[in-house]
Amino acid sequence: MAERESTVAHGPEHGLERMIFFSDAVFAIVITLLVIDIHAPHLPFGSPDRDYWISLINLGPEFLGFFISFFVIGFFWAGHHRAMSLASHYSPRLIFPNLMLLASVAAMPFFTAFASANPMMRVPIFCYCAWLLVAAVLNRRLQAIVTHPPVVSETASPELIAVTRERGTAVVLGSLTAMAVSLIVPWLGQVALCTIPLWRLALRRFAGRPR
Repeated sequence: MAERESTVAHGPEHGLERMIFFSDAVFAIVITLLVIDIHAPHLPFGSPDRDYWISLINLGPEFLGFFISFFVIGFFWAGHHRAMSLASHYSPRLIFPNLMLLASVAAMPFFTAFASANPMMRVPIFCYCAWLLVAAVLNRRLQAIVTHPPVVSETASPELIAVTRERGTAVVLGSLTAMAVSLIVPWLGQVALCTIPLWRLALRRFAGRPR
């Protein structure tokens, strides 16, 4: 009986679930923290309507940064969810890479606030894209562990494993592209993240797989 309880306590039903639940909680908290850096404008009582509208318009960069990072973190969560769905065996090797990925994601509100408070400036946007590259590399490292034995499920199809790795690599290449673009044309740095789907298409064609 003791042996059976020990197996369950350290098996995939326990270890993987705890790690996934913890990761989901971190993603949820981080994505919520993004809005905290958007401070509601406070105007003197009796201020004209025009001043209120102007104060809201001035928050445009903060709202733009919020939406960009909201979807960036959301896509990282989706990728994490997709990769973990391929796992069926717990391994201690998952813990540190997963924590490193969560740490990089947890720092995103800071870099979002830095870039939003200094719109179109080279250093803040470069730092944002560079940190996104760090998160993408850590994400790809975790995917590599999850999609290889002994963690990956025996029933996971090779096609799905290849697509998961391909997505992670495309995020790395797209973030690297955005970082390079931010050095040349700062205001296009975050826009260059839109190249991620193009990188996915290029990787798929390079591998000789159909769309």
